[in-house]
Amino acid sequence: MPVLGNLIGAIVHLLNLVINILIILIIVRALISWVSPDPYNPIVQFLYRATEPILRPVRRLIPFRSRIDFSPMIAIVILYCVQSFFVQSLLRKLAAQLLIR
Repeated sequence: MPVLGNLIGAIVHLLNLVINILIILIIVRALISWVSPDPYNPIVQFLYRATEPILRPVRRLIPFRSRIDFSPMIAIVILYCVQSFFVQSLLRKLAAQLLIR
């Protein structure tokens, strides 16, 4: 059973890392949007491709009516909630199971 616990722990830590990277990418995309970037720049294209699957559903749920797009902020809050609830719950559950055995 310790091998399974280690595998689950590694998956949970990987999920935590992915969420942190997504948050950083969303912040960088929001900052870059302030300076009117070149849409053909490979870095800008990567940022758009990496963050659009997260921002698109937020924009559909909460359409923005002003010049300010709040979807990056809302997406970051949602990612933090997922991270603090889901990832931390899995880690606590995993730790509790490993301590019992």
